[in-house]
Amino acid sequence: MDEEVFAFGSFRLVPGQRMLSEDGEPVRLGSRALDILIALVERPGETISKGELIARAWPDTVVEEAALRVHVAALRKALGDGRAGKRYIANHPGRGYAFVAPLKRENAPSATAVPDGADASGSLPAPLTRVVGRDEILLALTTQLARRRFMTIVGPGGIGKTTVAVAVADRARASYEDGVWFVELAPLSDPDLVPSAVGAALGVRPSGGDHTRALAASLRDKTALLVLDSCEHVIGAVASLAEMLLKAAPGVGILATSREPLRAEGEALHRLAALELPADANMSADEALHYSAVQLFNERATAAMDEFVMADSDVPAVLEICRRLDGIPLALELAAARVGAFGVRDLAAHLDDRFRLLTAGRRTALPRHQTLSAALDWSYQLLWEKERKVLRRLAVFAGEFLLEAGIAVTADPGSSDIVDCIANLVGKSLVAADARGEVAQYRLLDTTRLYALEKLRSAGEFRLIARRHAEHYIAVFAPAEAESESQSQAQWLGIYGRHLANVRAALDWAMSSDGDRQIGVALTVAVIPLWVQLSLFDECRERVEQALSGLNDDQPTTARWRMQLSAALGWALTYGVGRAREAGPAWATTLKLADELDDRSYRLRALWSLCIDQFNNGNLRAALQFARRFADLTAGSSDTIELMMADRLLATAYHYFGDQGEAGHHIDRALGLLGNLAQQQIVRVRFDMRVSTHYFQARILWLQGFAEQALRLVEHNIEEGNAVGQALSFCSVLGQGACPIALWTGNLDAAQRYGALLLDHTERHPIRLWNIWARCFLGLVIAKRGDINAGLRALRGGLELAGEA
Repeated sequence: MDEEVFAFGSFRLVPGQRMLSEDGEPVRLGSRALDILIALVERPGETISKGELIARAWPDTVVEEAALRVHVAALRKALGDGRAGKRYIANHPGRGYAFVAPLKRENAPSATAVPDGADASGSLPAPLTRVVGRDEILLALTTQLARRRFMTIVGPGGIGKTTVAVAVADRARASYEDGVWFVELAPLSDPDLVPSAVGAALGVRPSGGDHTRALAASLRDKTALLVLDSCEHVIGAVASLAEMLLKAAPGVGILATSREPLRAEGEALHRLAALELPADANMSADEALHYSAVQLFNERATAAMDEFVMADSDVPAVLEICRRLDGIPLALELAAARVGAFGVRDLAAHLDDRFRLLTAGRRTALPRHQTLSAALDWSYQLLWEKERKVLRRLAVFAGEFLLEAGIAVTADPGSSDIVDCIANLVGKSLVAADARGEVAQYRLLDTTRLYALEKLRSAGEFRLIARRHAEHYIAVFAPAEAESESQSQAQWLGIYGRHLANVRAALDWAMSSDGDRQIGVALTVAVIPLWVQLSLFDECRERVEQALSGLNDDQPTTARWRMQLSAALGWALTYGVGRAREAGPAWATTLKLADELDDRSYRLRALWSLCIDQFNNGNLRAALQFARRFADLTAGSSDTIELMMADRLLATAYHYFGDQGEAGHHIDRALGLLGNLAQQQIVRVRFDMRVSTHYFQARILWLQGFAEQALRLVEHNIEEGNAVGQALSFCSVLGQGACPIALWTGNLDAAQRYGALLLDHTERHPIRLWNIWARCFLGLVIAKRGDINAGLRALRGGLELAGEA
């Protein structure tokens, strides 16, 4: 039988004779260096670890890595590596060495993928752990593989592509009589070595050195499945080889894994999603374990720490870990391995430092799967420099962003290829795209974002990009206030609600020591309508107070900004927690500045709110005076809404003053002016005017003796308020209309139902003022049912929350 010969450049190596020659002349080489060379050429293109090379050259001796470096240096010198552009051996720091020159095998047996009579089961690796949470995907992909010959599983690093591919191939094994063959392409550094790597996995030894032709010949009459794993860094070569093999061998199927599509003829794609996460954190451990992300974390944590048992009290921390790690299996496994050292609560608390924390991968795993950072390093290093720049700049976005935002923040003057870069990053599984709505939205997974943020800071670009980010959202929200008074809440939130996370991130930067406070103030003013529409009172108050403290009196816009901020502060204090008595001074400041600036809109807003503030404080005469000032200012106005609001405010004032006849007169006029106006036309001073007018009409009707009519209007008003979908308006419907009228009529069942509805609504939409009212209403119901002590306790609890007891 002929001996195997390796030919490369002017060299021929005959391992059986332990002989290396150049142009027919023997090359003097030490035995250790020769062992290293033989080990490298046997697996061309593959990175062989230093430990494996040491074991090959010094099988019975313990030596340091320095000895290996010395002999590799001697080998390179003997081969003339590096002279005249010749490259034979590549050093991959931290990983090992690879033989990278074109290589031919001579005097070898004729090529055959699976010799007749040989075991044709293939080379699929056996799974060491259970595949978690992928049953439906495995079934779907196995079924699809039976219909399609060429499939690629695509997804970000660590998502579980290899695990799923191996499991699918194992399920499909019976359909391939000549075996299922697994080819690990990650160690390759040269795309030209892809055919030889596939050939080596199949046992194909070309007689003439043409691996591609040999593969085609050996597989032509075979029924086999090739699993080509980790194709992204040699993607062009894999695509070409796959197309050629599928044409040459009709019985061959290909299942590939890659971080981006191969874009080859006949390719079917499956983008692998993360493991499933619950939307709600309020659940038991048993309930949480119905979700695959939690299942995987729990299994791996138990494997790492025998005594670990997830208790109900652990669930919030475990869900936080699973969410912060985006349900990515590799990240969850790395986190679970740290449970023994930190416990789940401390682990969840330190996830901002995840790249230093999550480093305990399996020793036998590929280097890029041993740490979270390495998994992302692999993807980042495969990007073009323009793509790297765009990715790290996109990291400034918190949550979802629109394409126009991505362009505005990442593009330098003269840049014209940002859209292509973002599209490429989506293709390479580094940016997620959701095109299901009217406009596509993009986001970086949390782990990818933190990694890219580190790159952004390392590049010295963070402040520049953070400024662009904040300035972009100032521009986005410039028309927001005007549109909040001309669009329905649903329409408005559909446009602006998606930006909340980015607004928060931009404000955090702008108000930081490294930020720009004037940008922060401008952004705060611009996004006030967002907090209003979402009823985020406490957040609004905190941001507004921060902005007020950062105002620069030298700026020409300061007076107007102070007016707008004071109005927002008054609104937030009125409906927030414990500081309602401070709302009046904030509205007084607003009115003063509105007078100075001659701003009619804010003057009306301040008068309305000062009237309501006086009601809340029991100053009915002062409230009536503000209502009359509002009416005087709007008298003769061509704005129907202003005239309606004046009557609505006067009706409220006379109602509380005890003059129900005058109140009824003004409420009827207000309803007449409302007429058939569209709902988006009647949202002023943060309330739906039609809804709020109807509940005051019901109160007036009841006090005038029309109880049945009032109760019918209450039921209609509840349906109407719920349909509008504006949290604050619906609270007022229940708190000022339904609950008190039910109590006045003695219908305790209805009062209980309305009070419970108000309590539930104010816990889902954190409106503390109305939450306190709900508790007090329910306390009154309890007392009226006969349990005086329990009712008083409930009332006292509500008043204590209000800071009034």
